Parts: sequence; C-alpha cells; structure tokens
Amino acid sequence: MLIQDHGDHSHCSHHNDIQQDRRPDNDHNHGQKGCGGGHHHHHSVEGVSAGRLMAAMAINFFITIVEAVGGVMSGSLSLLSDALHNFSDGFAMIISAIAIRLRQRGQSDAYTFGLKRAEMMAAVFNSATLIAICFYLFKEAVEHLLHPQPVEGGMMIIVAAVGLLANGLGTWLLASGAKDNMNIRSAYLHMFGDAVSSVGVLAGGFFIQQWGIYWLDPVLTMVISLYILKESWSIVKEAVNILMMGSPKDISPDSVVAALRNLPGVNAIHHVHMWMLDDNNVHFEGHVEVDDMPLSRTVPIQKLIQDLLKQNFGVQHVVLQFEVAGCSSTTAVGCGDPVHGH
Repeated sequence: MLIQDHGDHSHCSHHNDIQQDRRPDNDHNHGQKGCGGGHHHHHSVEGVSAGRLMAAMAINFFITIVEAVGGVMSGSLSLLSDALHNFSDGFAMIISAIAIRLRQRGQSDAYTFGLKRAEMMAAVFNSATLIAICFYLFKEAVEHLLHPQPVEGGMMIIVAAVGLLANGLGTWLLASGAKDNMNIRSAYLHMFGDAVSSVGVLAGGFFIQQWGIYWLDPVLTMVISLYILKESWSIVKEAVNILMMGSPKDISPDSVVAALRNLPGVNAIHHVHMWMLDDNNVHFEGHVEVDDMPLSRTVPIQKLIQDLLKQNFGVQHVVLQFEVAGCSSTTAVGCGDPVHGH
C-alpha cells in the first residue's frame, strides 16, 4: 500500500495528488482537507521581489565605479577590494533573481519537483565566487603588507562613506527575505559584507590620514576577506547538503523513527528516507508495518504519522508504504539498516 501525503487530504488517490501538484503554485499547504483542497503556500521570498534584487544590483554597480576610481586615485587596496566585491555582488543579484523566476515555474513532466533547487545552485555559485575573490584579495593583501605603499586617507574616507550609505540601503532591501531563503541570504551576505567592509575602510582611512599607518590598509583587506570567507563557506556547505539530498541538519532520522514507533497501530517502520528539497521543504518516506487490515483502516494511522511529522519535525511532504510483517525477519531487504538519509 503506497500512500502519498501532501497535506490532510489523506484519502485522495495518487492520481489526484499528481494532478494537484502540477499546479503553478506547487508548494504545499497542509491545512487543506479533502481532494478539492488547493495548495496555497508562499515561502521565503516574501518582501524580496526581483525588483528589489535589481535595485540592489544597480547600487552595487554604482559603488563599483565609485570605489574603483577612488581606489586608483588613493592607492588603497582595501577600496579596490571592496570595488571588486561589489562588482561580483551585482552579478550575484542577477543570478539570484533568475533563480527566483525559475523556482516559480512550477512542476512539469520533465521536472516533477519543479525548479526549486535553482536557488540552491545560485547560492552555491554566488558563495563560491566570493570565496575565490577572497583568496585573491588575501594574496594581494599579503604582497601589499610586505611592500607597503603610500595611501591617500582622505580619499578613502570620502569614498568609503559613500559606499557605506549605498551598501546599507542594499542590505536593508534584502533583509526581509534573508532569514528564510538561502538564495536571498547569499545575496544579502554580499551586501552586508560590503557594508562591513566600508566601515573598516572608513576607519582605516581615518588612521592612515592621522598617523600614516599604511600597513593598516592590507590588514583590513585580510580581515574583511576572512570574515566573508567564513560566512560564504557556511552557505556553500548548507546548500551542497541540500543538493546532495542530505538529512535536515537539525533533525535526527533516528529520533523521527523512535517517535513514529510509539504511535498506536505502528508495529515497525523501516526504509526511512529524509531529505530537503530546498531550504524550506522537508520530505519523508518510509515503510510502515501494521496489522493485517483493509486499506481504509490505515487512514487514521496515516493521519497520526502525518500530524506528528508536521508538528514535531516540520515535515511538509510524506510518502508512506503500508505493509504487513514486511520486516518481521532480519533477513528482509533493508531491515538491518532501517534509517536511510537520502
């Protein structure tokens, strides 16, 4: 008995589930009951439209020009590094906006899960680009530290102040969607990192102007690069885990199985798989051993499992296969290894 849950319409046929899932808005709302219940779900990018990303992109390209000119005129590596960051950020916003558009296309015969993971790919690409830039800037900073060059502190202060205001505006534009969406968070990190960079360059310009501490410029570049490197790497790890169908990092499959085994009517559970479709949708599938009974009598058990998974573990999509004594013997396939994280 294979039963697929997208919500509380547990008695709906598998055929109806597929037809409903192919609606353009294919994220699942689990509050609907019955076969006629629609899926109305709006995840993660609320408040962050493609328009905001394009506005942030325009801000980045503006800052790039200002800081590149200011960096050349002042001889400041930290300004030039900030300009390079902003230039990459502009393209990051474009990639993030494209990924959002792809995600909204919905399911098709070719992509039955839709294109939700386009945002994960964008997050990996944007963060990996930042990591590469950080390594390059770190190398340049070491060379400037070994061979200090005069820097015009006054010019650094003026340009960094302009950059701080612009980056602060861009960070504000993306802040509303950064908490719940990895793609937006990678773009937000670009902007926030540049805002922090501008603060550092501003302070560095002041110290250079007052006391001629030229070595501070490459040191600031190294500190900024290390910070952005750390944050970018954390996004890459999380996004790659999702692309590799890893288990949610805050959910233990063993704890899920233990909770399900305590439900009335569940004799055993095995062949368990848990994975994340994107950074908001957790999927679960498993074989559930029950007493020999008509299919209709498994509906209450299915409802118990669905509710527990949703309320205790935040699982949105459940596929169950009910069977009788499927693993009564340890020689049955998969019984020796009951938990499988995709």
